[in-house]
Amino acid sequence: MLVIQDLTKRFNGRWIMEDFDLTVPTNGFTVLIGPSGCGKSTLFDLLMGIVPMDRGQIAWQGEPIANLSTLAAYMQQRDLLLPWLSLEKNACLPAELSGVPARERTSQARALFAKLGLENFESYLPDRVSGGMRQRCALARTLMFARDLVLLDEPLSALDAITRRQLQAYLLLLQTEFNKSILMVTHDVDEALLLADDLLVLSAAPMRICERFRLDMPKPRRIDAPSLLEMKARVLARLEKEARW
Repeated sequence: MLVIQDLTKRFNGRWIMEDFDLTVPTNGFTVLIGPSGCGKSTLFDLLMGIVPMDRGQIAWQGEPIANLSTLAAYMQQRDLLLPWLSLEKNACLPAELSGVPARERTSQARALFAKLGLENFESYLPDRVSGGMRQRCALARTLMFARDLVLLDEPLSALDAITRRQLQAYLLLLQTEFNKSILMVTHDVDEALLLADDLLVLSAAPMRICERFRLDMPKPRRIDAPSLLEMKARVLARLEKEARW
């Protein structure tokens, strides 16, 4: 679906990435994990056209494009819900901006709320619900963009461990029920192993892919499964090797 070649970016004389290559398959769940400050979030900003690249090519389904701004939905670390709008109206914003009629977008949002455990909370303001519910609303809003590719930049990092584990199951719905292709950034090795089809370990800046792990196990998974524990040890060893203290 997505092919990135020779992506290069430099900030204040420092190489963030140089000649970075990445391929994202259709309907796959690709997870990037690497040391803090290696350039993972910058990669998403470059792909979405928020920050200009110095050099590189992006191809979407074989056709060259400038960026993914009109092709991918982008869910960031913070939920970015507008505090004066209800959860439902927050979720409907992408469809409203695209000109979808009010009745149709409301119907779509309520169907998503039912799947994401937000039924009967449509009229609540964001400050009246939990962090996990806010993130589920942000996920519904992401799906309302109706894009085939979803970029997830550590969307669960601000949540406690129990809520985070519950929300991971909802992220799997993106692939299993909504047939999305997913490119996700995380710092959590367990999370990566539970969700990924392809887990890519990144180096410190200038960022590169230093090892790829293919996970063919069915989902949902148990993190205490022997095969995942073995792979976790290998991923951690590679991350320790790449980290620069």
